[in-house]
Amino acid sequence: IMSFLLGFFLEATLGMIGFWFLEVSSLLFVYMLFNFFFSGHMFPLTILEEGGWRTFVLHQPLQYLAYFPAAVFLGKVQGHDLATGLAIQAGWAMIFFLTSRVAFHFGVKRYSGFGG
Repeated sequence: IMSFLLGFFLEATLGMIGFWFLEVSSLLFVYMLFNFFFSGHMFPLTILEEGGWRTFVLHQPLQYLAYFPAAVFLGKVQGHDLATGLAIQAGWAMIFFLTSRVAFHFGVKRYSGFGG
């Protein structure tokens, strides 16, 4: 459930960028590309070597969209790591919930519609 909420609010935040920019489809394409690679859809994130890329990827919220839920389902994450991961996932979901609400609040004030 938290993976769904995180994904929803992350994409809602990106959608709110439409209040400030006319064209957001290229931004969404870049997001989907990063999401495909850094969330664990393409390959399990555990195959990354220790160091640079692995540290970068594991500190992003994208791993909590696919890799982390799959690892929990397969029983690879248990105990303290499970509790920590769920807390971090809930934190990311809350961050993007608040970000989307703030972007919506200020975006509606900026919005103006034209045409018919």
